Amino acid sequence: MELSVDRGSPVPLYFQLSQQLESAIEHGVLTPGTLLGNEIELAARLGLSRPTVRQAIQALVDKGLLVRRRGVGTQVVHSKVKRPLELSSLYDDLEAAGQRPATKVLVNTVVAASAEVAAALGVAEDGEVHRIERLRLTHGEPMAYLCNYLPPGLLDLDTGRLEATGLYRLMRAAGITLHSARQTIGARAATAGEAERLGEETGAPLLTMERVTFDDTGRAVEFGTHTYRPSRYSFEFQLLVRS
Repeated sequence: MELSVDRGSPVPLYFQLSQQLESAIEHGVLTPGTLLGNEIELAARLGLSRPTVRQAIQALVDKGLLVRRRGVGTQVVHSKVKRPLELSSLYDDLEAAGQRPATKVLVNTVVAASAEVAAALGVAEDGEVHRIERLRLTHGEPMAYLCNYLPPGLLDLDTGRLEATGLYRLMRAAGITLHSARQTIGARAATAGEAERLGEETGAPLLTMERVTFDDTGRAVEFGTHTYRPSRYSFEFQLLVRS
């Protein structure tokens, strides 16, 4: 791939190089598993100092896009998924980003609705709701833990089908028209259980998302509470000036 730096630019040289490498990873020019040349070779090729190249690479290591492996070198791990704020599923967003999503169903059962779940879904407290917990992975690494509650009898929640595709695809296949959602995004420290599931340290920062989804009749069809690894995932906003 072609790399170049503009020495007349006010942008630091390490940042120019880091941005070019990140763009190549995001657009699939550098695919997961690709080995970069060592720092000395890259520095000589671009006429940069070794500390400058090391700083550029470290910035991408810190973002989780590259990893240094002893005896192997610097390797591309994966691209970071940027999720637009629209009513879409993580499965669809991963496919659109060129990732290879995989799902492991951890829980698929019927439980009594807590006060929070009952209020979100508009069902009776302690009434039956379907609870599914899934681990979503890309390139064999965990990206998100998904916990969803659905009204009883909404659709067939076969574990095999849940592992083969996304929840929203199953809803659409069942004739459910998704219309809108109420969503809250936040962040907090990982609990010991969450850290173990997602391959993070206890107390590491996690992105959180809580969503209630409605169909075209106004019925609540899903209440989800999800946690994401921020090194692998981000939400993307488009802001408009209100006239």
